[in-house]
Amino acid sequence: MRLILFVICLLLPAAAQAACEGRDLKGDLPLSIQAELKEAVSNIPYPEGNHWIATKGNTVLHLVGTLHLNAPQMGALVERLTPVLSQADAFYFEVTQDEMKAWEQRLAADPSPIMITSGPSLIDIMPEEDWATLSAMLTERGIPSWVAAKMRPWFLGMMLGMPTCMLQDPQADHGLDSRLTDLALEHDIPQYSLESIDDLMGVFDIYSIEEQAHSLARMVGTYKNSDDQMATMTKAYFDEQHWQVMELGRLIAREYSGLSPEEFDKEWSPIEQHLLIERNNNWMLHILSIQDQTAVIAVGAGHLSGTFGLLNQLHQADYTLERAPF
Repeated sequence: MRLILFVICLLLPAAAQAACEGRDLKGDLPLSIQAELKEAVSNIPYPEGNHWIATKGNTVLHLVGTLHLNAPQMGALVERLTPVLSQADAFYFEVTQDEMKAWEQRLAADPSPIMITSGPSLIDIMPEEDWATLSAMLTERGIPSWVAAKMRPWFLGMMLGMPTCMLQDPQADHGLDSRLTDLALEHDIPQYSLESIDDLMGVFDIYSIEEQAHSLARMVGTYKNSDDQMATMTKAYFDEQHWQVMELGRLIAREYSGLSPEEFDKEWSPIEQHLLIERNNNWMLHILSIQDQTAVIAVGAGHLSGTFGLLNQLHQADYTLERAPF
């Protein structure tokens, strides 16, 4: 999220702030999909709870599922968490704010990690009809198509997934991760990253520009009603139903995609594998090395639940898990 806003400021003209007025789509889903959601959640390890405490010997881990975006509830939430988390010996984030800032400085000089700096643009790569559809969606968000045509498809997809109101809000990235960073700084608590920016960028380089563009064209329907989709995910998050955040995202995207379930799964499964499962597994190597201290593990809430989620992996590593107040 912070990266998207950084690029907005770097490449695009200033825009007036718009209010976010999305609505929860969960009740609008067909009964068959609501039943599918209920069944999926019933079979998932640790599907809820945004604050868990994992204990093994003298090691205590506070796992906090974060929302990367700002929301009115954030201030009170951090106030509730501060008395407990301020006593920690260390904070672990996906990537620390300091490392992100350093990378943003490099990006300003060399935008190639997120921009197509040589070769054909997306206008040349994508079918004319698909690019016309994307251009119309970009215009609604105040993003010139000539700028978007030089963006790497994975990054353009991230931008399209953001509601216009958030793209235009300078405080949109002041989510729980950012606020917990402020908390750690205030109490002089060391901060560490679970991965590097280069590791994360490597995930997006697995596929060629052409393959990414093809996937973007096939999934263009999923970017409809982004305000409502974001409102739906945000409500599930504050209800502490973090598995629903992920599963609702998948089911709503499938509904809007216009693809068959089989075609959609071919697009969705690699994303889940690379951005969720593999990253969780890599993070666990760092998390399991934490010994004889109290640490906060603050990562996106979607990384907590499921068979490959951090909570279940800690359970399998003989940690005792207890849900804590959030």
